[in-house]
Amino acid sequence: MRTHSCGELKKKDMGKKVTLCGWVQKRRDHGGLIFIDLRDREGITQVVFNPKVSKESHRKAHELRGEYVLSVKGKVSKRPRGTENKSLPTGQIEVLASKLEILNRSKTPPFEVADRAKALEDLRLRYRYLDLRRRPMQKNIMLRHRVAKAIRDFLDRKGFIEIETPILTKSTPEGARDYLVPSRVNPGRFFALPQSPQLFKQMLMVAGFDRYFQIAKCFRDEDLRADRQPEHTQIDLEASFVEPEDIYALIEEMMLYLFKTTLGAKIKRPFPIITYQEAMNRFGSDKPDTRFSLELIDVTGIGKKSDFRIFKKAVCIKGIRVPKGEKLSLKEIKELTELALVYGAKGLAWFKVTKEGLKSPIAKFFSEKIGSSLIKKMKAEESDLLLFIADKPEIVNEALGQVRLALSKRMGLINKKEYNFLWVIDFPLVEFDEEEKRFKAMHHPFCMPKEEDLGLLKREPLKVRSKTYDLVLNGVELGTGSIRIHDSQLQKRVFRLLGISEKEVSSKFGFFLEALDYGAPPHGGIALGLDRLVMIMAGRETIRDVIAFPKTQRATSLLTGSPSSVTEEQLKELQLKIER
Repeated sequence: MRTHSCGELKKKDMGKKVTLCGWVQKRRDHGGLIFIDLRDREGITQVVFNPKVSKESHRKAHELRGEYVLSVKGKVSKRPRGTENKSLPTGQIEVLASKLEILNRSKTPPFEVADRAKALEDLRLRYRYLDLRRRPMQKNIMLRHRVAKAIRDFLDRKGFIEIETPILTKSTPEGARDYLVPSRVNPGRFFALPQSPQLFKQMLMVAGFDRYFQIAKCFRDEDLRADRQPEHTQIDLEASFVEPEDIYALIEEMMLYLFKTTLGAKIKRPFPIITYQEAMNRFGSDKPDTRFSLELIDVTGIGKKSDFRIFKKAVCIKGIRVPKGEKLSLKEIKELTELALVYGAKGLAWFKVTKEGLKSPIAKFFSEKIGSSLIKKMKAEESDLLLFIADKPEIVNEALGQVRLALSKRMGLINKKEYNFLWVIDFPLVEFDEEEKRFKAMHHPFCMPKEEDLGLLKREPLKVRSKTYDLVLNGVELGTGSIRIHDSQLQKRVFRLLGISEKEVSSKFGFFLEALDYGAPPHGGIALGLDRLVMIMAGRETIRDVIAFPKTQRATSLLTGSPSSVTEEQLKELQLKIER
């Protein structure tokens, strides 16, 4: 139906007879001449309807409106001097139409299909097929395609085999809630949609495939936010006979290849490696954004010597030095304080550094000596702003870490063209859940404890570190990996530590433990969030912008109206009844 796309005709094509198909982006009637911008996924070409070239086409062109679907035949011509559009690859030419066919008409769209989205997101999600016509959205989806292809090409060359794992599987406690699917042929029983292919990829190692990968759909019934969806896609891989360093080297090489081939961007390697504890101490987060400094500095020893009651009683006191921060207004400091309160802090103490020393409403509680010690410890200079939080270490780290991020955006400290990768390692194997009064896996129950910490499993489990590693990019956790437990007896010990009964272990994981007893090799891997990765590469703020048909933050589809009710007949077939 067409000879060229709307984005490929150039000056060299002048004189050619062409056929283009696409949508009407804009229509302009200049009296004797009618101009339209014809759009397809490859770009835009200006088409001119001149009655001297074709009266019939010119007559039809009066009917055209935005989003009409057309077929246009004509000759490529040079645009008149002064009318070229340097912002378009096709901006030096236009097509003089000799024939016009309206393939389909369009209602007036509920919002303008333009590069800049002026409609609210809910409206764009309701009419997602129109939103996806916009050039930025099409670029995002095409980037996602290129990223997925580059990953497949790279891993294939590294000897990894792509293997699909089941979507209908068994419900196993792995962290989030499962999405359950009732079985009609097995009444009263349910499949679960996989939170990840975790157990299957480990069993593929037991099966001797050595190197597996999959661009896998995963499902988690959890609270949503900008970088979460009920269904997401992960780059899942597993390899036998590896140590963490092998995974680091593989993923770093893959990221270099990926960014170079899709964005033409250079990435520095090796990626820095810091421990979980160091990340929390320095940045207040296990996924620190290292594109700017503003590191957390522990001043507990100095602060407790002051007469400030909150500091004297605090277990931990940390601060941030904000260079030239005296420019921040009291209103801005108040907003930062309110942010800290959200994360459990009791307040945000502040001081401005002047020639005379520290200036603050609470400066009277700090002697000149203590003030000088704080300035020295914080390496502060005149005109800096010092911010402090005093509380339990976990509250201080999280609250001050959030203040740090807010400051970086407020003060424009982030270079958005920079890609800072980081490995965070040595996560605790477990954490204690105060609500449920039991230990929970920090990542999942299949992570290998560090050999030197195995003796602590029974008596001090919170001190046990795991062979776990997170890949962080610009403050976003791209993915988590670990060396896995390949010994069934050690796996049972970890299950017991997590309070999973022998009956539940047998019911939920019996098939997996049995597999480990048949010569499971040492193995490990990683799962990287494809949605998050493409979001960062596309420079977007939410993964919804890089997923063709995403859900809302309430896990609903405004396009299809799902989830939706089903008929009584369908429920009867499944032997289910809904209590209202």
